[in-house]
Amino acid sequence: MAARCIGIISDTHGLLREQVKSRLRGCDLILHAGDVDSPSVLTELREIAPVVAVRGNMDKAGWARELQELEYLDIDGVGICVIHDRSGLDARALPTGTRIVICGHSHKPHVEYIGGVLYLNPGSAGPRRFHLPISMALLHIEPDGIRPELIKIHA
Repeated sequence: MAARCIGIISDTHGLLREQVKSRLRGCDLILHAGDVDSPSVLTELREIAPVVAVRGNMDKAGWARELQELEYLDIDGVGICVIHDRSGLDARALPTGTRIVICGHSHKPHVEYIGGVLYLNPGSAGPRRFHLPISMALLHIEPDGIRPELIKIHA
């Protein structure tokens, strides 16, 4: 297995910051966990790397119909589930081999392991909300393991 770097963002709400784009450059793939709010965000992301995005509760316009509510990926044998709101996920129904669940919605960056599955919320990369940080994550998939990296964006 070759080392991979996956950019993880969520809750951009139509705003794709230069600092976020800069951190995503060099990633093999970008996962967006919903509340994109504008197709231009996906267009800009696709200029950096391939993108898999899911539909969030704020993605209601016609363009968002192309987005699924849930995506499953396999990257070098590592099963990844992407969903906007983790509360809509039945962990018992995860496909065999799922090792990572990517979610958004809360705007709170969070890393947690439950039953051997990594749950990663990158927080919000979009407009600041309340006292919460602006953040994103990188997911490093390497021959010796998986390493999540939360990144605060100073804006």
